[in-house]
Amino acid sequence: MTSLRFRNVDADPGDPLDTWPHEAFETAMERGLVPDWQRIADHIDGAPFGAAAATLAEVLEYTDGVAAFLLRDRLDQARRRALRRELAERTAALGRQVVAAGITQRELARRIGASESRLSTWLSGRQVPSAATVVKIQLALAEFVADGV
Repeated sequence: MTSLRFRNVDADPGDPLDTWPHEAFETAMERGLVPDWQRIADHIDGAPFGAAAATLAEVLEYTDGVAAFLLRDRLDQARRRALRRELAERTAALGRQVVAAGITQRELARRIGASESRLSTWLSGRQVPSAATVVKIQLALAEFVADGV
């Protein structure tokens, strides 16, 4: 149970966080307790690019204090994890496309300007490439297929 109370805010602390206005997040950080902050942190872990996370990010631009420091770090971590997960999924899909296209890893590595061993670590999921590298691989695969080689 939370002791958080909103005054002069058009929301209730029990409302879904995606519906909270800026002032609700400000109040939670300024007058809330650790369980209130934890609720926010848990929510952004599950939806780091959702409505609540976007509102929180805006509020964090002008809010200081312990809660703001902790939630800023949590939001940054949640977003980095989500991006790494998405890149890993896209890289795994690329690995399947490489096999389907019939291009060798050696040829694909040559086309994107990477070593064969580096490409292998990306396609196997042992390392996650940058977004730019994923795009390079996609483009090289598309051109390979278009070349009909």
